[in-house]
Amino acid sequence: MALRHALLAALLEGEASGYDLAKGFDASVANFWAATPQQLYRELDRMAAEGLVGARLVHQERRPDKRLFSLTEAGHRSLHAFTARPPRPGVIRDELLVQVQAVDAGDETAVRRALAERMARAEAKIAGYERLRARLLDGRFEDDYLAEAERIGPYLTLMRGLSFERENLRWCEQSLKVLDRRAGGAPA
Repeated sequence: MALRHALLAALLEGEASGYDLAKGFDASVANFWAATPQQLYRELDRMAAEGLVGARLVHQERRPDKRLFSLTEAGHRSLHAFTARPPRPGVIRDELLVQVQAVDAGDETAVRRALAERMARAEAKIAGYERLRARLLDGRFEDDYLAEAERIGPYLTLMRGLSFERENLRWCEQSLKVLDRRAGGAPA
């Protein structure tokens, strides 16, 4: 998947500045796509040059002018074509997994610390995703939300992010328990 498709999908929410998109990436698509603000701005410029997004300049008092981006018809067609093709298989590239693979010949204390840090990040992400889920549901039952929502894609990807982080947490806990058992019960 190209960054452009993630941006096109984010613009389905409506017109947004590059800054808003960068903030939104952290809150909405960070569970499945990561990008720096610089990467976002470069891609937005390319997409505007290709006619996939429109950009309009908004004058602001006491602040620099900002550009607001929106999907064009060409952008909608590109996103539609992207969703119609089979996705490429995902791959995992995770340094922590390599460290765990090599723990028998490496620094077990450092690997344990890395596992504990991954657990803490997963717990923080889960809490953030749960807050976002509560905001989306806004007091409704999930079935009611899904029946009434204009768009369900963001909810479905949020649920995948929750699932992913819960599994990260479970795996880290399990890995630390295994390391504890091998060390004769010594805590991490």
